[in-house]
Amino acid sequence: MTVALSVMRWWDIEAAHALEAEVFSDAWSVEQFWQEMAQPSRYYAVACEGGDLVGYGGTFVMPPDSDVQTIAVRADRQGRGIATMLLTELMSKARTEGASHMLLEVRSDNAPALALYERFGFMRISQRPKYYPDGGDALILRASLGVGDGPLP
Repeated sequence: MTVALSVMRWWDIEAAHALEAEVFSDAWSVEQFWQEMAQPSRYYAVACEGGDLVGYGGTFVMPPDSDVQTIAVRADRQGRGIATMLLTELMSKARTEGASHMLLEVRSDNAPALALYERFGFMRISQRPKYYPDGGDALILRASLGVGDGPLP
C-alpha cells in the first residue's frame, strides 16, 4: 500500500493523539495538538496508508531558525521509510519558509531516530541531562538546510 503525506487538519488530531500515546511515554494531550496547530509558525504533516494515519511530524519555523517539534510512526509501520518521508517534508517546508538550519531534541537512547537524523546531516551540539519525565537525557542536534547549496537529502 502507498503512503501519502498531507497537511495535518483538525480531523487528524484524534488519530495523531492515539499514535502519540502509543509511541511516547510522555505523550502530548489533545489540547497540546490543538495549541500547536493554532500557531502560524507551526507546520504538521500526516502520513496515511489506506486511509489510516500511520505517522505524523511537525516543525516550528521562524527564519532563519526551525525546529522539529515531533515525528512519530506507528510501531507496526516503523522501518519502512515513513519517518524519512516526514523528515524530508519538514526540512523542505522549513527551507521553503526561509530557514537556514534545523534543530531538534532526541532521546539519547533512541538509536533508530539518531541514525535517521545522522543520515540527514544532523550533528550533536549539546545534551540536556534528565530532560524527559522518566529521567532520560536529550541530545540537541543541528543540521544545515543547505539554503543556496542545492537540494535536500
